[in-house]
Amino acid sequence: MGELSHWDSQTDHVKIRVVAGLGGFKMKNTSTILIVDDAPEGRVLLERLLTAEGYDLAFAGDGIEALAKAAALTPDLILMDVMMPHMNGFEVCQRMRADPLLAKVPVILITALDDRASRLHGLELGADDFVTKPFDQTELLTRVRSITQINRYRQLLLERAKFEWVVENTDDGYLIINTGDDVLYANPQARLYLGLPADQNELIALPFLELAAKKYQRRPEAAWQTWPAQMGQAAPRYLMQPETASAHAFWLQVDVFPAEAERSWVVRLRDMTREVASQRDMRGFHEMVRHKLRTPLIGMQSSLEILARHAAKLTSEEVADMANRALRSVQRLQSQIDDIVQYLTAPSLVRPEASFNLALLPALAVEIGADLGLQNVRVSGQQELDEAHIALSRQAVELMVREILENAQKFHPDHAPSVEISAVCLLSNEARLRFADNGMTLSPEQLAQVWTPYYQGEKDFTGEAPGMGLGLPLVISLVTEAGGTANLYNRDDGPGVVVELTVPLVWPEEKAVG
Repeated sequence: MGELSHWDSQTDHVKIRVVAGLGGFKMKNTSTILIVDDAPEGRVLLERLLTAEGYDLAFAGDGIEALAKAAALTPDLILMDVMMPHMNGFEVCQRMRADPLLAKVPVILITALDDRASRLHGLELGADDFVTKPFDQTELLTRVRSITQINRYRQLLLERAKFEWVVENTDDGYLIINTGDDVLYANPQARLYLGLPADQNELIALPFLELAAKKYQRRPEAAWQTWPAQMGQAAPRYLMQPETASAHAFWLQVDVFPAEAERSWVVRLRDMTREVASQRDMRGFHEMVRHKLRTPLIGMQSSLEILARHAAKLTSEEVADMANRALRSVQRLQSQIDDIVQYLTAPSLVRPEASFNLALLPALAVEIGADLGLQNVRVSGQQELDEAHIALSRQAVELMVREILENAQKFHPDHAPSVEISAVCLLSNEARLRFADNGMTLSPEQLAQVWTPYYQGEKDFTGEAPGMGLGLPLVISLVTEAGGTANLYNRDDGPGVVVELTVPLVWPEEKAVG
């Protein structure tokens, strides 16, 4: 897995550089020319002539050395004398054209042979041009300049074609934006993610953030304040598409890299839906299984072993006591397994066609509070809540309220909290639900981890805290799937915490009441 991860990282780096290159391809400033001549005076003459033009020069004294250096350098042009011992320029040219790596390298043959047959023979073997000795220096420079420029543009087009193939066929979305947030380029996957036309020639009228806002919500909002720059060790940026009638919630991680072109950025969109779900479900799971699920099994096993070995010697009261201990362990295990199953199936409770009338919240909260034995549960809200519906089913709201109240009860010193619930409609077409209790004040570490599945806030993990640590993670799972947000913070007027949920509003004609 380590090797695979390293390969993936290298591949990502290459892709990013590829897209950065699409934003501003730059030609190499100088061309490399290989001079092949067995006569030192011929090499010196060409060196003086071409060095003044700024070319990078390499030299070979015969055909064999020429083939070796050409393979090592892949020069932009070869200037080669025809008449050489062992292997003449014609044969070298023929061998180069048979080599896939050298077949496209331009060759100018320099020859004293001025007959038509020799020129035709050289052209048939793959020479690009001829210069006859003694040559005119201005004419030679003109031909060299023309061929090197054509070859560099050919290489540029070839490299661009390779780059575009990589980018066009990747699973990630890539865009290039300028400092005004205008989209200069978007590969097919990015166009798919943003709902853009597949035609690459069609101009993209809206800035990136406006395009993203049509389908996605920005998470966390604070990480987007400096867009596109990312300050220090900022949190990762995500675009989240809420649950729809045909798809679950969808997450894209958004990374930004400087492009090679001035004042532009490469934006990578990566599907992180599965990773987000895995992180939500698996963090701390192994520790929790080891402690929470084994504890009732051990209690059950020990009670049953005593009954199996010593039942004949026990009184009826002792047998009943052992049986009750085993039963309590079974019930505890069943409750913990039910918690896990409930958490895993919670997203299915977010049905796009369902909604909940907030006017029903007071009665529902009091009913759940009474079921839990809580005497001080109060609900307040604005009058317009009678017409307000949130994008959650009644079953989902009931589950959320129960989990929040159970959590308040569990962590209150006397397990008898006072809970104040308020609901208000916001101008952003959202409802804010606020649950304030008078229990414990949490540490910064606990506040940072409360939404983490299987986290229970113990200083030293014992596995004895009630429940599975899935109550608040279940709440944020439901709220997030509906396109909302969740926040938890300490009260500033005394001990206790506030759970604040923001959920989109819908109206009765838009969705059926669930």
